[in-house]
Amino acid sequence: MYERLAHFAQTWGLLYFVILFLIVLVYALWPRNKERFDEASKIPLRED
Repeated sequence: MYERLAHFAQTWGLLYFVILFLIVLVYALWPRNKERFDEASKIPLRED
């Protein structure tokens, strides 16, 4: 029973994290989000 559960978790867990990584990557590189990320990158340099 443990071996089946471990195999399931390793296989589908890997697939889950690969898909999650690809979604985050696409979100971060989507052209529409460029302005938002550029503005956020300047926040630490502001002197308010």
